[in-house]
Amino acid sequence: EYLHRSSVGAVEPKDCVKDYGEAGFALENGKTLPALNIRYETYGKLNAAADNAVWVCSPLTADAHAAGWYTESDKKPGWWDELIGPGKAIDTDRFFVVCSNILGGCKGTTGPASVNPRTGKPYGSTFPTITIGDMVHAQKELADGLGIKEFYCVMGGSMGGFQAMKWAIYYPEQVKRIVIIASSPRFSSQALG
Repeated sequence: EYLHRSSVGAVEPKDCVKDYGEAGFALENGKTLPALNIRYETYGKLNAAADNAVWVCSPLTADAHAAGWYTESDKKPGWWDELIGPGKAIDTDRFFVVCSNILGGCKGTTGPASVNPRTGKPYGSTFPTITIGDMVHAQKELADGLGIKEFYCVMGGSMGGFQAMKWAIYYPEQVKRIVIIASSPRFSSQALG
């Protein structure tokens, strides 16, 4: 009980599934995906104005499990459990918090291990090259599906910080603030390496 006393509590991942048919979900390189599955978690409640959302963009090595726990015996809560929850820095009594797995990843959102509906086989090496922008456009599809009209904040660390920047660039009318942690507007070759 000590492990979870200030946590958001028990959570479970959800999936947003969208079929785009022949038109496909357009990627920045001009290619398309016929369908998207976006794995995500939410904490707190969206208010009536749908403007209290905090979008947490996951870094490269994390996933949608940013807070809470899956079972009572979990010894490892979500990766930002110390920050997300009732009375914490990202207060779930005040904010509706969303975190999704990144497009192209391996943790439930459409990526190389997913089955390509056009062929019936896993994408594997045929999965198209994606950008941070593609990740954000996929997240926007989920945000629209959840009914979010305005973001109190979009935040992320490392690769999540790049996503937060793209949110502000692509959707400035909806994003009121961004918090960027351990990221920058550009990276040197050495930093990328």
